[in-house]
Amino acid sequence: MIEFLVIILAYILGSIPFALVVGKIGYGIDIREHGSGNLGGTNTFRTLGIKAGLIVTICDILKGTLAASLPFLLAADIHPLIAGACAVVGHVYPVFAKFRGGKAVATSGGVLLFANPVLFGLMLFCFFLFLFLTKYVSLSSMLTGVASTIYVLFDGDLPLIIAVSLLTAFVIFKHRTNIGRIINKTEPKISWLTLKKKKVS
Repeated sequence: MIEFLVIILAYILGSIPFALVVGKIGYGIDIREHGSGNLGGTNTFRTLGIKAGLIVTICDILKGTLAASLPFLLAADIHPLIAGACAVVGHVYPVFAKFRGGKAVATSGGVLLFANPVLFGLMLFCFFLFLFLTKYVSLSSMLTGVASTIYVLFDGDLPLIIAVSLLTAFVIFKHRTNIGRIINKTEPKISWLTLKKKKVS
């Protein structure tokens, strides 16, 4: 019974649409009607700015971490990664936002923050490295997932290998439209990482 409760609570935690909450309370807008319409950190950054984007991203990470910790907090006989996966599903298909949510990146990272903090640190490093090199948030997210999967293959922790592989596959699946735009060179880049050249008079 307690295991079922953990699964439900984890899904509900994941379903909290922080991008929607921050947009409506802080800015009086429904972020689903702006930008990509996605309820995630990237669209929040682009639509509402750095402050709102940081708040949403951090909250999305922490809800994954909290969900993964539920088995310990409630003394339930269920693996933290299973509880965390339920939160990821909730984030992507939130019951509080008509099952239209984000793309699983930040919440997946939050789950892995609880499961393996070293891996989470590596993921952050890889993400910002790929972002600096490509200027694409979507591509950086997918490449970070691939790099993380390669890393855990050498770790030998089977549950972690399965979880990271599935989460990476899920992230890539949710970014399938972005892949098409990257190929067509229509995917927007992060402009604040681009150094502008000074005009010579």
